[in-house]
Formats: sequence, structure tokens, C-alpha cells
Amino acid sequence: MAGAGVIDDYVTELGRALRGPGRARHDLVTEARDSLADCADAYLADGVTRHEAERMAVAEFGTVGEIAPGYQEELAAHQGRRTAISVFLTVPLLTIIWWGVWRIFPDAPPEAKALRPAWFGPMAQFLDYFQFAMGVFGALALVGLSRGLRKLDRPKLLTRSLGIMVFIQVATIIGVSCALTAGGAAGLKGFDDYPPGMAACALSYLVVGWLLYSATRCLVASRGAPVAVPVAGRSLIG
Repeated sequence: MAGAGVIDDYVTELGRALRGPGRARHDLVTEARDSLADCADAYLADGVTRHEAERMAVAEFGTVGEIAPGYQEELAAHQGRRTAISVFLTVPLLTIIWWGVWRIFPDAPPEAKALRPAWFGPMAQFLDYFQFAMGVFGALALVGLSRGLRKLDRPKLLTRSLGIMVFIQVATIIGVSCALTAGGAAGLKGFDDYPPGMAACALSYLVVGWLLYSATRCLVASRGAPVAVPVAGRSLIG
């Protein structure tokens, strides 16, 4: 196998140019290193020096600027799949959990219901439909980004759209939930001491935090073409 030198500098530069899930990025860089090492070994068998063999292997493989965009597309798709799975699983799950919480929690007395604004019912129904739609969107994104099923030439576009939609989803759910809480406050007396409700709130906060983190990584992985960061003081093919 080829040792340290031009190949090591190349894969270091490639790794610095890529953005995305750490394990997936490591696997891609390792794959590139193995391909370069095999190519260099073939040149070594022809009698050239190791440095020259590595230089020729790198030149044949292509510059980081040529190779990185294709690798970045795969990393964006990988992050998009992870986020789509999170949306597909957590959003319907939370909807079911909260449905159960409100089924068990004592119903508001008639006088409390009478104090609810006219928009309370339609807004609560909108929130249910909205969360269901987000679950469906997550499922469709997962299909679009799945290996073997992917038909997209630009998975970064879908991954970026997914990240943006998650931010919209979280903002909408928080805003509507706050409005419903304010509108139905008269019927929520005792909720602060209701264990299932507190557990559902804690789980919701965790899920929202994870979704925002995952959506941010989608936006990072799907930014414009990566820019190579040259290794200081070294030439990759010189």
C-alpha cells in the first residue's frame, strides 16, 4: 500500500472540503484513500518511485475541486435521510402521545369551553393536520433520498428543502401551541401537576431540539459546492 505523502495530503484536503455526518464523511474519504493507494500500487509495479506513483494516482483521480461536489451530494443525501427518518417517526408519534394525553386529562367544564375563542377549534384541527402532513413529507423525502430508489439528480436540493421545512414546522407548532394554550387557559387548571402531560412536554422539548439540530445539519450539508482547503506548503501533484 502507498504510504504517507501526496495521497495523505490529498485525502486531508478532501476531508476538509466536505461537510456532513462524521461517519459518512470518514467512509467516503477512506474509500478515496483506498482507491488512490490501489492505483499508486499499480504504478509502483511499473517501476516508478513511490512519490511519482502517488502523484500519478492523484492526477488520474482528479482534483479535489472536481471530486468533492459529487461526494458532497452523497453526504447531503445521507443527512437528508437521517432527518427524514426523524420527521417521519417523531412527528406522528408526538401527535399520538398528545392525543392520548388530552383523552386522559379531565375535560374542561362547560363554562371554561365557553370562554374559548371561536378560532380555538379550527386552529387545534389545523395543528393535527399540519403535523400529519409533515410526517407524510418526511416519508416522501426519505423515499426520494433512499439508496436504490433515488431518482433525483440533485439530492442537495431536497435535503435543503427538508431542513427549511423542519424549521417552519417547529416554528408553526410552537406558535400554534402557545396560541391554543392561551386560548384554552381556563380549561388547563391542574395541568402543571399532571404527570402524563409533564412527560409529554419533556419529550416534545427533546424532539424539537433534535429536529432543529438535524435541520441545521441539513442546511450545512446542502450548501453550495464545497471549497477545497489546500494543505499549507504542499503541492498535491508537484
